[in-house]
Amino acid sequence: MIGLKIKQFVIIITAVCLCSCAQQSAKLSEIKAVTLEVDSSYVAVDSILSFTEPYRQRINTVLDSALAYSPIVISKMDGVFNTTAGNLMADIIRVQGEPIFKARTGNSIDFVLVNHGGIRSVISKGPVSARTAYEVMPFENTIVVVELSGKSVALLVDFLVKSKRAHPISGLQIVLASNDSLAEININGKPLNENKNYYVATSNYLVSGGGDMVFFKDALGTTDTDYLIRNAMIDYFKKVDTLRTVIDDRYYKIE
Repeated sequence: MIGLKIKQFVIIITAVCLCSCAQQSAKLSEIKAVTLEVDSSYVAVDSILSFTEPYRQRINTVLDSALAYSPIVISKMDGVFNTTAGNLMADIIRVQGEPIFKARTGNSIDFVLVNHGGIRSVISKGPVSARTAYEVMPFENTIVVVELSGKSVALLVDFLVKSKRAHPISGLQIVLASNDSLAEININGKPLNENKNYYVATSNYLVSGGGDMVFFKDALGTTDTDYLIRNAMIDYFKKVDTLRTVIDDRYYKIE
């Protein structure tokens, strides 16, 4: 009799366990949204501040350590056709991106084009640090090299002329006549050859359609260097003593 009761007990427990382990499909029954306003009523938590303080100090030390020196204020607003900030940015991309592109493909960058709006801050006169690079280029944009036909490059130049903005360029020269018509297009000192292909260094943002630079959709090939433009700036700052950049004849109008 006892054995029968034990057997019945085991059967009941087993049944209960099987029922409890059965999978049940989850269903969304309700969604609630709550707005949490962050204002002056929130105060810092001392224990968290104490824990993060050493890390904060280390980050600030790294970001604020002087890497180079700028003898002038470098701005994207100091020129009509090209600017000190734009010229510096484009030149840095060319100098820093060339060894990587050359090593991967055996080819050289012919010229650089990035967008005027991508420069987000001036470089003040005085010490230049890693924080400077983060202020100028806060985005995670990488250097990408695209292969364009000569005809696509002509469209690129037409876009630059019509945009009436000092988009940063390097290795490319655009000369306008006094009536604003296009007088010359030179690449590395030679006239544009529409029957030749060119390697153009730019940003992944522009290649993906940003900045209305639609001519990049006709790229014959694309090489992403995986090199952040911001990191290229920091590496460049580290290897120069003084930043030298001027408004020059890479884009100008004959008066």
